[in-house]
Amino acid sequence: MVLAISFLEAPLKFRAPGVTIPIGLGIGRLVFRALNIAEVLLAAGVVVTVVVGRPATAVTVLAAVAVVVLIGQLGAVRPALNRRTDRVLAAPEGTELPRSRAHFLYIATETVKVLVLLVLGILTVAG
Repeated sequence: MVLAISFLEAPLKFRAPGVTIPIGLGIGRLVFRALNIAEVLLAAGVVVTVVVGRPATAVTVLAAVAVVVLIGQLGAVRPALNRRTDRVLAAPEGTELPRSRAHFLYIATETVKVLVLLVLGILTVAG
């Protein structure tokens, strides 16, 4: 889900014909809100599984890293991105605002999360 939404849908939607910045940002908010809800539910399932199943230490650590990254995204990065979106939507049409550092931070945390989940999946299947 993270790969499909963060690295495919998000950048591609702005290339679709007729998609304006306000429409793209509105779609992005809805899609990322749904993704974040799904991630929280899946993370809760992972936490329960780790507590009940008592897997290897590496699996526990990677699961914890993924959950901490998600919490950081939801608690710090997403609110900053929402404020940025509000500023973009409130700006007069044609106004160019500087690129958001929060956007780069979100991309970095998404990349970390994908890599952690990939290794976690491999360890879980191999173990």
